[in-house]
Amino acid sequence: MRSLERSARRALNRLHEQVGTAGLAAAAAIPALGAAVDQHAAAVRDILTAGVEPGVAVAGTVLLAGYAQGVLDHLRETGAPVQAPAEPAGWLRADWASVRLLAVCSLAKTMRQGNHLDSTDGLPSIA
Repeated sequence: MRSLERSARRALNRLHEQVGTAGLAAAAAIPALGAAVDQHAAAVRDILTAGVEPGVAVAGTVLLAGYAQGVLDHLRETGAPVQAPAEPAGWLRADWASVRLLAVCSLAKTMRQGNHLDSTDGLPSIA
């Protein structure tokens, strides 16, 4: 299980480099984007919580990375690129998938800071 968690952390770190660095800075500076990211993060938490059977122990990082991979796979299948604007104002025009991935980065950052996702009724926390 530890190797799975390490792999999930690496995937989340790559996503953060691609989307999170510029996007989270933009979300901190632009209240409307910050609110959109918060709404997407709440939706992701709800989805992950609903997808976990009671009593199953899965690290939150693994669930979060799996969700992000699903979004990335969908983009790849449709031929849509991941759009990560370099300028904060560009994030105001970001598509749904980019904001969703930014929300994943926000959740992953929260997990790295020692806060757990288990505040959402049963989503397993990281070990």
